[in-house]
Amino acid sequence: MLPNLKLLRKMHGISQQRLADAIHVSQPSINKYENHNVEPDLEILARMADYFNTSVDYIIGHTDVQRRIEHMEEYHLNQREAELITRFRSLNQEEQQCVDVVVQTLMNR
Repeated sequence: MLPNLKLLRKMHGISQQRLADAIHVSQPSINKYENHNVEPDLEILARMADYFNTSVDYIIGHTDVQRRIEHMEEYHLNQREAELITRFRSLNQEEQQCVDVVVQTLMNR
């Protein structure tokens, strides 16, 4: 069973059928992945992760970090900077893009 698959699907407001169509599996397969201890192969897990812009580790419940795992730069942050990053990461992709536009606008003044 994939503990976070149903959660992701509900958060994105999509049906099992829509997800199935997007990752090229059947709707009954999605139902089995969510409810019946059936696990997809790695290729399907990767398609799910790509679709939801997250990691396979999050989908299978090995981490609580929902964002996609990517290369991380090392920074030494003060408390305010760390809080800003935490808030930024809680935004969806569209909201993060809006923040990027505001920051670029402020930097170009």
